[in-house]
This record gives sequence, C-alpha cells and structure tokens, in this order.
Amino acid sequence: MQKHDLKRKTKNKKVISVGRGGKRGKTSGRGGKGQTARAGHKVRPEMRDMIKKLPKLRGYAFKTIKQFSVSNFNIGDLNDIFSSGDVVSPKTLVDNGFLEIYKGKKPAVKILAGGEITKKLKIEGCAISKEAKIKIEKAGGTVK
Repeated sequence: MQKHDLKRKTKNKKVISVGRGGKRGKTSGRGGKGQTARAGHKVRPEMRDMIKKLPKLRGYAFKTIKQFSVSNFNIGDLNDIFSSGDVVSPKTLVDNGFLEIYKGKKPAVKILAGGEITKKLKIEGCAISKEAKIKIEKAGGTVK
C-alpha cells in the first residue's frame, strides 16, 4: 500500500460543485449584473432620501400649522339659538355650550350666510362672510 492508494473512512458530506448548480458558481452569490455585482459597491441608503425630503424642523412649514380648525355657524342657526338683542361672540357660544375651549384658548368662529335671520344680533370677535354681514345688517343687527 502506498500513499496515493489511501482512501478516507468517510466521504465529504459537502460536495463543492462548480457551475450553475453549485453554491459558488456563475455569479458567486452576487445576484445579477450592475452596481451590486461589482467590487466595492455602495448603494445610497433609501432612508436618507426620505429624510432629506422632509422640511427642516424649525422651518416654514411647522409655523403655519394651526392648533385647531375654525368653527362655522350659519345665520339660520344663530337665529334659532339667540334672542333679539343678544351678543354673539366666541365667549357666548362657549357659555351656551355650542363650543369647547381648546388648550385654554377661545376657538375661532366664522359666521356664514346659510339660512335666514329675523332677529337683531350684535356680532363681536367673529370672522364673517360678506353675504352674512349684509343679511345681518338688513335685519337690524351690527357687526364689529
């Protein structure tokens, strides 16, 4: 018996094959062609692009965000709620339970021209549409 005649007791469990069927053939585990198949490839992280598209934290976008929206009231609703000669303001609307105080601030109120008005109302501290102002003044009310 000589050295070149020696055989192992157990065969290799892992057979390394070359070619398309093996573990390290053709593309050698690098996928297809292109940037990812090259040596020293570096793909730009996707998260960085998403972060760069966001506005700056202290920038213009965050200053324009309002804390709460404007509450709209139609003239017809005010005609049903209040009696003649009453003052309509955000404070009176909160006192009567039609609005809630948000973070200790009076809510913004806008009065719109929906419906009809027959009572003389005094409107104070509210934004008002042009048509609503005309209808209130026709009915004998005042707008400040």
